[in-house]
Amino acid sequence: MMLTEPPFLTLVAAILGLVVGSFLNVVIHRLPRMMERGWMMECAELRGEPPPSAEKLTLATPRSRCPQCGHGITALENIPILSYLFLRGRCSACRVRISPRYPLIEALSGLLSGYAAWRFGASWAGAGALLFIWGMIALTFIDFDTQLLPDSITLPLLWAGLLLNLGGTFVELKGAVIGAAAGYLSLWAVYWVFRLATGKEGMGYGDFKLLAVIGAWLGWQMLPLTILASSMVGAVVGISLIVFARHGRNIPIPFGPYLAAAGLIALFWGKPLTQQYLGLL
Repeated sequence: MMLTEPPFLTLVAAILGLVVGSFLNVVIHRLPRMMERGWMMECAELRGEPPPSAEKLTLATPRSRCPQCGHGITALENIPILSYLFLRGRCSACRVRISPRYPLIEALSGLLSGYAAWRFGASWAGAGALLFIWGMIALTFIDFDTQLLPDSITLPLLWAGLLLNLGGTFVELKGAVIGAAAGYLSLWAVYWVFRLATGKEGMGYGDFKLLAVIGAWLGWQMLPLTILASSMVGAVVGISLIVFARHGRNIPIPFGPYLAAAGLIALFWGKPLTQQYLGLL
């Protein structure tokens, strides 16, 4: 059927990815603020104080608007990538520059979604790959901004990976369960060894959960590759930030984005890379 032919399916997935990428921009911006408000309300409740008054904030309300002038973003101004190009990267009301990160996230989501459809086709693996990709993108940029990996994303992703592998979509269920446990415990052990040796925290609990997510989706067999690839990506990016962006060595760099990037590498090319490595041995 035409609907399942690779070119058409790839195009549809890419367009869907662009639309979802636009929504991911909202998630990345608002979810940490929603979490912060929740913490403030809990603290006020513990102190016996009334909750702080603030405008209702969810992923759906209020409507997206310019942070500078408050101009509400119309539907025509919210078309992925095209609206940014048409507006020349500026608010239509006050002409303040719009961050190029918004269309970049949309483009990244579209490209990876299209590639996933071409790579896996119309299958449970293809649908699962899309969900995995979108989750990794959201976690990457939230961690970059706030050094947080929200449970509201990592935990549903973990359970989704296990459920998807009930039928062996990416790996047998046994390998997925072991992968989830091994992913969490491996970084948990590293955390405590580092803390006992230095008295400092080298990473957060969100990193443990993210590696557990990758293990639940792709199995324990992909964990060595994921850890190695994340370390390599992190080293390259970290050195580049220090050398070219003058990023202070005492300023912490989140590890979650590198785990997410390594998870995507494992999703698409994990098996051939692992086979080549084992062949060299």
